[in-house]
Amino acid sequence: MHARMLFGDPYLADDPALEELNTRAELLAERYNATSVTEPATRRRLLGELLGTCGRDVVIRPPLRVDYGVNLHVGDRTFVNFNLVALDCAPIRIGADAQIGPNVQLLTATHPLEPGPRRDKWEGAQPITLGDNVWLGGA
Repeated sequence: MHARMLFGDPYLADDPALEELNTRAELLAERYNATSVTEPATRRRLLGELLGTCGRDVVIRPPLRVDYGVNLHVGDRTFVNFNLVALDCAPIRIGADAQIGPNVQLLTATHPLEPGPRRDKWEGAQPITLGDNVWLGGA
């Protein structure tokens, strides 16, 4: 199911491997969100563990919410204000020198239009790419 998810094919999220990745991400995000503004080194280390790629001088102000974390890639010198929600079922790539306002949601998850497959818990995902120097306002 993990490979299906990454390739954009329909998948079931209740797969044990995906559940393990999600639990890992939620625990790391919980630790990150509990840090103080006086702990920049701890924040940097936790982002390095949580994200697929974390460039130099990245600032992501807590709280941060992710599905898996490993599919979120953030370029150098990017600033993300409070409360980013990144449902990274597919890759989310944010370029260098991007600025993202508070309460932004980057949602790769998709769901079938027909109720039957939706009821059976099938879902999908499509990637999001934000280039260098992109600015997204709040919410």
